[in-house]
Formats: sequence, structure tokens, C-alpha cells
Amino acid sequence: MTAVVNLLVTAAVVVLVVQRQMRVQRLDTERRFWLPLILGVLALRDPQIIDHHHAALSATLLVAGLLTVLAMGTVWGWTVRIWRAADGRVLVKGTKATLAAWGGMLAIRIGLYAIGSALGVHQAGSSLMLGMAVLLLVRSLVVNWRARTLEPAQATAVLH
Repeated sequence: MTAVVNLLVTAAVVVLVVQRQMRVQRLDTERRFWLPLILGVLALRDPQIIDHHHAALSATLLVAGLLTVLAMGTVWGWTVRIWRAADGRVLVKGTKATLAAWGGMLAIRIGLYAIGSALGVHQAGSSLMLGMAVLLLVRSLVVNWRARTLEPAQATAVLH
């Protein structure tokens, strides 16, 4: 895929995910993993994910970005409010802290991009797509783990 298409896909996923996370929704543990897997496969198919003229710097920036989204995905998973409805369904909803986590992650990613640009490293849009895949996967794992630890009648509110 071209860089523009990668950026558009990533931006569309961000908008979709953020708007969905800010609404109450039923936690569906079966459905949470297909989108990160598709994004990850698409990103890893791009031969330009590493700048071969600056391979070490490019790989370092990619790893730094992935470690950042790994941490932010974990934080994001802990900012989501999770509770059990009266009928037993597990419900989730993003909080103000969720939006702050997104803002922090975007600021860090922009900073990493700026560092790479200043060093002359070409950064493919597929690295953003791979980061989004890792972010969504980690967040889903954390939320699903937290949901499994709920007591049958327990209500939990985290980081309003």
C-alpha cells in the first residue's frame, strides 16, 4: 500500500476506535482481535517499514514506537470503565482518562516521527499501522483480563 493509503487507513481506524470507546458497549471477547491482526499483517507486508539507508536508526525508531504503544495500550486498557449489568453482560466505556491516554500516545508518536525526520530517516505509514495493531491488541488483552476478574455481581468504576 502507498504511504497515503496507510495513513488514511490508520486515521480511519483511530477515529472509529475512539468514537466507539466513548460509548457504552457490550464487551465481546470473541470479536476484539480481528482488526489488530489485519492491520498487523498489512503493515508487515510493506518492505518500506524499515528505511534500508538508515536501517539501525529506522529499526530503533520502530521498536521505540512499538514499546510506546505497548505501554499506552496497557494504560488505555486500565482507563476503561468495566462493569457487569444486572443481566450479567459485561459493559465497557472509555473515560476522560482514556482520551488523555490517546492524547499522550499521539504526542509521543509525533515526537518520535519528528526525531526520525530530523535524522533523515524515511518513516513508512505502515509503521503507524503496525503500532495501531499492537495498541489495539494490548488494550483488548488488558480489558478482557480485567473483565474476567469481575465478580458475578460486582460493579467496577476505574478512573472516572
